[in-house]
Amino acid sequence: MKQDIQEILFSEEVLTKRIKELADKISNDYKGKDLVVVGILKGSVLFAAELIKNISIHCEIDFMAVSSYGNSTETSGVVRILKDLDNNIEGKDILVVEDIVDTGVTLTYLLKYLEARKANSIEIVALLNKQARRVSNLDVRYVGFEVPDGFIVGYGIDYAEKYRNLPFIGILKPEVYEK
Repeated sequence: MKQDIQEILFSEEVLTKRIKELADKISNDYKGKDLVVVGILKGSVLFAAELIKNISIHCEIDFMAVSSYGNSTETSGVVRILKDLDNNIEGKDILVVEDIVDTGVTLTYLLKYLEARKANSIEIVALLNKQARRVSNLDVRYVGFEVPDGFIVGYGIDYAEKYRNLPFIGILKPEVYEK
């Protein structure tokens, strides 16, 4: 797998350190609130797990699965909810955990969907932010790292369900996905 990586952007050690910093800020910002951390499957699993274990306040955990990519490198623009929340979020403070914010199309749809459930607040924490491809006006409150416009994989982020298990984040060689 590593031979398919053009460049390693963030090592496992760098990721762990930054996620701890994000968790500390979140813990401080949500002290005394009814926090529900909502991981977006599958890509956010590693990030969400590391984040949650470093959050020092009480929080609930839930997951959603949302798709707009399939096995493509481009969003289809059609967002599908594959798995919804298990619990009621009315009156709670929601923190959506996303692996990477790219165009923002999927997250914009998801935020509108969650707002209809009358949460007290809804914010986003993204491990990676790719501003170069943003097409929607989206406010990401907590960002781990800004990334360039390349095809990012590793640490939960995939290409066609592969590369999620890499312990680092890197850029996939174009020849791998342009076949």
